[in-house]
Amino acid sequence: MSWMNAVELQGVHCALKPLAPEHHDGLVEAANDGDLSKLWYTAIPSAEGMRSEIARRLDLQAKGSMLPFTSFDAAGRVAGMTTYMNIDAVHKRLEIGSTWTAVRMQRSPFNTECKLLLLGHAFEQLGCIAVEFRTHFFNQQSRAAIERLGAKLDGILRNHSRAGNGTLRDTCVYSILESEWPTVKAHLQWQLVKPR
Repeated sequence: MSWMNAVELQGVHCALKPLAPEHHDGLVEAANDGDLSKLWYTAIPSAEGMRSEIARRLDLQAKGSMLPFTSFDAAGRVAGMTTYMNIDAVHKRLEIGSTWTAVRMQRSPFNTECKLLLLGHAFEQLGCIAVEFRTHFFNQQSRAAIERLGAKLDGILRNHSRAGNGTLRDTCVYSILESEWPTVKAHLQWQLVKPR
């Protein structure tokens, strides 16, 4: 995976470190904050499923299709997971996804800075031409967060997949293009410093 090497991204409000098995206990604690695994419209691992989810993501990393991160808050406490996924090294595209964050960090500068770091690395170091985000049609919180970043809705993939509970998922596909990155970057930087 020469184009996509493991990297650590550091900000003021967050740090993104390569996912590792030793993050297990912190990830379980973060997922338990808000009972995130009980949300029907997304797939957040339960305490019992966390080891297998870590192994799944690391296996996909070994195959070159994912680069998983553990997210940490400013105090160094585990806050969640995120990934570069659906990596297309030929066309220099990827998706930022399989992201979840402990409730204690939601609606704070944490997510804004995580996305600023991930997008900055994708566009400025990896030379991506586009970065995608995908979420369930019914995940209104995620859709609003993606739109706040400045991503635009490309479309909705109807009956795109089947969820763990057997329901069919309509997937909303968003993207930010390389040409849009300077404006999106300025917007995210402003979000981090604007008066609250």
